[in-house]
Amino acid sequence: MSHLLPILVHTPAHSQLAGPLTYRSELPLTAGTLVRVPLGQRELLGVVWRADAAPANTLDPGKLRPISSVLDGIEPLTPAWQQLVSFAAQYYQRSTGEVALAALPPQLREINTAQLARRLKKHAKVASASQGGGLDPSNATVSIALSAEQTCAIDQFDTQEGPFLLFGATGSGKTEVYLHTAEHLLARDPAAQAMVMVPEINLTPQLEARFQARFGPLYGDGAVVAMHSGMTPAQRLKSWLAAHSGAARIVLGTRMAVFASMPQLKLIIVDEEHDPSYKSHEGARYSARDLAVYRARLDGAKVILGSATPSLESWHHSRPAAEGGRYERLLMPSRIGGDAAALPLVRRVDMNHQPKKCVFSPPLLAAIEQRVARGEQSMVFLNRRGYAPVLHCSDCDWKSECPHCSAYRVFHKIDRTLRCHHCGFAQQVPRACPACGNPDIAPIGRGTERLEEHLAELLRHVRRPNSVSEQWPEGEPVRILRIDADTTKLKGELESQLARVHAGDVDVLVGTQMIAKGHDFRRITLVAAASPDSALFSSDFRAPERLFSLLMQAAGRAGRDAGLSGQSEMWVQTFHPKHPLFEALKRHDYPTFAQTQLKEREQAAMPPFSFQALVRSEARTQEVAQGFLTAASAAVAPLPAFAPLLPHITLYPAVPMSIQRVANVERAQMLIESPSRTALQRFLTEWQAVLHATRQQPEGKGLIRWAIDVDPLAI
Repeated sequence: MSHLLPILVHTPAHSQLAGPLTYRSELPLTAGTLVRVPLGQRELLGVVWRADAAPANTLDPGKLRPISSVLDGIEPLTPAWQQLVSFAAQYYQRSTGEVALAALPPQLREINTAQLARRLKKHAKVASASQGGGLDPSNATVSIALSAEQTCAIDQFDTQEGPFLLFGATGSGKTEVYLHTAEHLLARDPAAQAMVMVPEINLTPQLEARFQARFGPLYGDGAVVAMHSGMTPAQRLKSWLAAHSGAARIVLGTRMAVFASMPQLKLIIVDEEHDPSYKSHEGARYSARDLAVYRARLDGAKVILGSATPSLESWHHSRPAAEGGRYERLLMPSRIGGDAAALPLVRRVDMNHQPKKCVFSPPLLAAIEQRVARGEQSMVFLNRRGYAPVLHCSDCDWKSECPHCSAYRVFHKIDRTLRCHHCGFAQQVPRACPACGNPDIAPIGRGTERLEEHLAELLRHVRRPNSVSEQWPEGEPVRILRIDADTTKLKGELESQLARVHAGDVDVLVGTQMIAKGHDFRRITLVAAASPDSALFSSDFRAPERLFSLLMQAAGRAGRDAGLSGQSEMWVQTFHPKHPLFEALKRHDYPTFAQTQLKEREQAAMPPFSFQALVRSEARTQEVAQGFLTAASAAVAPLPAFAPLLPHITLYPAVPMSIQRVANVERAQMLIESPSRTALQRFLTEWQAVLHATRQQPEGKGLIRWAIDVDPLAI
């Protein structure tokens, strides 16, 4: 007897095969079973899906293709996991197969049955060895004494349901709260699993080390696994199998980990929940933070969102329940160490009163020299890599524009290249202006590479202090280290450079936002923002929130060691020292800043008081890209299905994106806004058919692709 099964395969939303496909099977298979199925000339990985999601099948069963094989040895994916995938696909307007298959390790699609059997046998052997000893309390590490604020936060977590927003100052011990909540959970339930999410790969190793040190002696080395895109396919498959089988008790990962198969998931922790890296910018443009909250509800788990500068959406959701709040707010405003580890003093330098065109004001330079003299470290950050953002000819006004993008190529002095950070196009720096032949072409603006060079010149007369250890040879020049995307390309380079900072082998650290968040630098007592003003007057309504968060996070790198003498400091060089953002920063007053921003957004009907989606289109010409969006927008007015929705929807005109051409592809966007999330979702679901139909019309000819971005973070 043949059974007809709905099976998801990896098909994009724009395909005519966006839903489950029907195949024949000799055996009844449970929903969630992994199989291999033929599609055209290829054989693909598929997931048996829920029967209620199957399309009405009117085809002759005899003409349906049979499944090729079942991936034996792998338990079916849970109903909660399937529901998470279905919700993510529906909410973010993608095909269910695309979301489901992208959430599985890539190597499952490639290895054959024999290879999979060997992997499973090896995995079972490792899991058995890891779990053989069971829980041994004598192996537990020495517990760390908790502060009163940490104890109160944990007590609230234990007695309330959540979701929880852990609002804790930098250095207040949020990680220790994460460790304690996970430790209590795993001790109470021998099968329970916990997920810990971090925004970026470079923050994973140090957190993994802390969790491994705490839980490795208790549950074995395989109890803590990582999941992020920097891992090899074999490593990702190994971690996924450990999580799926329950052998891994704790999964540490980036946004992709939110879809990890964890049948016994009881706790989700989202560290630095405000970070925009949790929002995917390709494929299914999902927010891992928001999906974590939804998944916790599906799995009956608790979820903690932690940050010193929460996103305004999360802060708004954590207002008192009487005002409509949905999250419980846990407060930890003080640093560990009391007054000795107080938050840094914020100093604003009015650049209007400093020497013209100076990069480092004399007071800041003197403060850095004082830190070097005391054997302490300083950190200078500028969120722009390279030597200079543009090369310029003063004779003919030529600039180093990218021939493939509507952007400038950045000058990188270290390898004498002009490099586009959007399409990757690179060339050697010309000896003279390509337009007029003038040999005098000069850089405009500064990146971290130029900042490092300039700082080395200014500090060339400074020598390190008398030796206090072999790491501090007397009389040596100041050691400056730059950390950004250019200096950390090679595998292991970031870890090596961070180790130098932790070891005290660096006096001044220069870098981008890579160094401004998440790191526990114990010897840094001064942090400086070289030029933060550009974000104050951005057209993006989220720019002030991002700037305040970045500055607060950067300030938090200073003064984390209570044993160091003196007051730690955060220096901000600005032409607008009286700006309300800097006034709030000086007081480390996030609640006041958030209240002001939320009030402005409410007056302007911006998120979280409204809901948005962007439709982006790409074509060889800007006319086609905009024409497609305009035609799709105009087509909804006469359709009856949209009549009840249009009063609640605002469709803005199609416009070019801020960088409208990348790699010779023109890009346009259209903003859709609504005060009702439900109305927006219904509109987008109905509009999918219109977008598909418009693609087939003359207005859609020449279109390369289009995509919907729900809850966009950048417009």
